[in-house]
Amino acid sequence: MAVEDIARTEDDTAATAAATAAAATDVARYPVAPGHRVNVRSGPGTQYRLVRTLPYDVRVPVYCQKPGERITGPYGTTALWDNIADGEFVSDAYVRTGSDGYVAPRCS
Repeated sequence: MAVEDIARTEDDTAATAAATAAAATDVARYPVAPGHRVNVRSGPGTQYRLVRTLPYDVRVPVYCQKPGERITGPYGTTALWDNIADGEFVSDAYVRTGSDGYVAPRCS
């Protein structure tokens, strides 16, 4: 590989990383219901593995949303689950998005 090709590849990699970081900062963050430590699951339902538990008074990014198990929480009853990180979902019933519907793209 020529020096020019290596430099171009490094430039492309840096540009892709910068675009990904910029896109991540553009994602809206929403507050989790006050007084609740919300379980984060590996998928959209309580049958999925528990990944972690969120601390009190945290705001979470919502990258995408998908339907799953119906849950009742402080913000109503919903089957909508919010993807807050790679492989991490919380019920939208515990996230104050200001909407009963989708506020982010549907997860694929």
